[in-house]
Parts: sequence; structure tokens; C-alpha cells
Amino acid sequence: MALTDLKIQSIKGADKPQKIADAEGMYLFVSASGSKAWRFDYGYGGKRFTYTIGKYPQVGLAAARAKRAELKAKLLSGLNPAIEKRTQKVLARSSVTDTFESIADDWYTTKYANRSESWRVSNKLYLSRDLNPKIGNLPIQDVSGPILRAVLEQCAEKHGLKTADRVRQTALQVFEHGILTFKTKENPAKLLRGWKEIPPRKNRPHLPEHQVTNLIEAMDAYPGYLTTKLAAKMLLLTFVRKTEVTEARWEEVDMVSATWTIPAERMKMKDPHIVPLSKQALEMLEILRTNSHGSEYVFPKSSTLLKPISRTALNNMFSKMDEGKYKGQFSPHGIRSTASTWANGDGRFRGDVVERQLAHAERNQIRGDYNHAQYLPERRQLMQAWADFLFPIVQEAA
Repeated sequence: MALTDLKIQSIKGADKPQKIADAEGMYLFVSASGSKAWRFDYGYGGKRFTYTIGKYPQVGLAAARAKRAELKAKLLSGLNPAIEKRTQKVLARSSVTDTFESIADDWYTTKYANRSESWRVSNKLYLSRDLNPKIGNLPIQDVSGPILRAVLEQCAEKHGLKTADRVRQTALQVFEHGILTFKTKENPAKLLRGWKEIPPRKNRPHLPEHQVTNLIEAMDAYPGYLTTKLAAKMLLLTFVRKTEVTEARWEEVDMVSATWTIPAERMKMKDPHIVPLSKQALEMLEILRTNSHGSEYVFPKSSTLLKPISRTALNNMFSKMDEGKYKGQFSPHGIRSTASTWANGDGRFRGDVVERQLAHAERNQIRGDYNHAQYLPERRQLMQAWADFLFPIVQEAA
């Protein structure tokens, strides 16, 4: 028999919970304490489900029956009301907890261990300075293209278009991580590819090989810290990137085998890199070992042995050398281009040997997968020939 408001009001709690039927699968669930709630039992896919409509008297009899009719209509259309309700709860909860910042933190954490220090520093900066203060508290699924574009516009005004587009690339990876973890469905940063006409990248300035002698003379005359000057010369002697030199540790150097092995985590391509050391490089390392005073770093700061020289130390040196002659005309990274030009033009060394010494990735991926050759004997000859070109060894007269 269908329930009435009068009958519902007269129902009291009992020793155990009661189910008092209304009709068509809906009933009033009465707990032992006397609290009442509307429930609806139904079958779906051969299983029994229970949907809690709401508490009485907050949900009255008429409202409960109206909801029952709504639920039955959903069943007729093939939907499972209980599963749909559960899904809506998850979505509502994720809209609060799955903010852009929380997804960005998760993305950064999962990538951190396998990325270079420069990647860590730059992406952390873009998140903490440009993205999180503006959109970090927003649910990631609510960050639309127009919202992200406004953030990029502000970044471009403060830091330039190239930096703003690098911020966009960081955001793109965060949204991609959100999609892969089912936190959002759209990637507005991908839609904003080409949002501005980004100035073309300029090649870093480098010197023709015939001007290298003048560069070395300017290094010798520079009235700076000896460790910085030797770091600049080691950069010349090894073909490596600036941070790979400035953050070098003694544990990486084997003076007996004349090799310097840079671990994968410090390499741009995330592969360990073996650098054959010339006689001239070994001589400089002997000087550096004395001047490092027990520091773990080959090139420690002048103010503390616990840290390496700064990333900007070499840039500052080159910009000040010879009364600023090299400012804008040469950069630490340009040494690699100068060395590559000399090596490829010398005629004694194969292109594969030069590229391996530069630690460049193989552009042909299939070839790269199988070509793990280190070419160490040829690279050792290359590095000694380059060192002899830079710092000729004077032969004493017999």
C-alpha cells in the first residue's frame, strides 16, 4: 500500500532498521534511531542497485516520487542512475582537488629524476613565476584557451615573446599529463601553437678558427679568478656544453685513463658521455686539483668550496675580456661551433667521430638505436690534435 505523509510521520524507530515500501521499487528506510531516507531499488544488467534519493523530511513524499519517475526514465534510456551519481560525485570532487597547480606538481615530480638541471630550473621557474600565480588555483578543466592566452600575453610583456612561448610549452606538457591521468580532456596550450609570430632563433655567435689564438690571449690577460679562466680553457679543450664544465666533479675524472665521464643526468641527451682528455687538459686538471682545495667540484666558487662556479661566470668573463671586444660576438656555447668547424674541415676525422665528441643525438632514429659506437681511439686523436692547435706543445731543443 502506497505511503502517505500522515503514515510517514507516525513511523518510529525500532530495534532494527525497517524498509517501508511505497511503490515501484521505492521505499522509506528507517534506521533504529528513527532517521528516515528515501531509497530506490532497481535491476540493471542482471544486478541489483540501490539509489539513495534523499533524507525525509528534507525530501518530501511528492518530491521523492518525482525523483523516482526521473530515475525510471533514465533506466528506460539505458543509463544506470547509481553509477551516474557516483560519477558526478567524482567529477565534483576532482573539480576542486584537480587544480592546474596540483597536476603541474605531479607532472614535474614524475619527470624530475630523468631531466637535466637546466630543465628542472627553467620549468620550475615558468610554473612558480608565470603559471601558478595566475591559474594554479583553477580546476585544470576550467583553464580555457582565452584564459591561458591572457597569461601568455602578460608573460610576453614582462619577459619577451620567446620566454612566453617556452611558458606555453611547459603548460602544454602539464595539460598533456592531465589528459593522460584523466583529469581533463582538452589541451588549450596545443590550440595556442602559433599564438604569436615568434622571432626566429639566432645561432649563437662563434669565432672563426683563425681568431682562436687571439681569444686565448684575451683569456690569459683577463684579470679574473683563475678557476674561471681555466674553466673557459677546459670548455675549449673538450667540446662540451657550458654547464657540463662548470658543474664537473672530481669523481667523474680519471687521470690514469685520461677520461672524463659525464653522467647521464647532467647531459642534455640523457646519455653518459665520455670525454677523452688531451695532455693539455690533464695539465690544467693538475693545477685545478691544487686550487680546488679538496672541493668535490673541479671548478668551485671563490666564496665557497661547496658549490661550483655560477652558470653566468663564463658569460660574464667573455663579455668583459679585452675591454668588451667579445661581448655579443662570442658566447661559451659558440666554442662548440668553432671546434666543430675546425674538426670537420681538418680532413683527418670522420663526421661520426666529431658528432660523437659533440654528444649530438643521431637524427636518424633507427641508426641511432643501433649505433652505440664511442669511437674512443679516433676521438682521442681528435682531442689531442685540437689541443695541439689551441695550445701547441713546445718541443725543447736537444
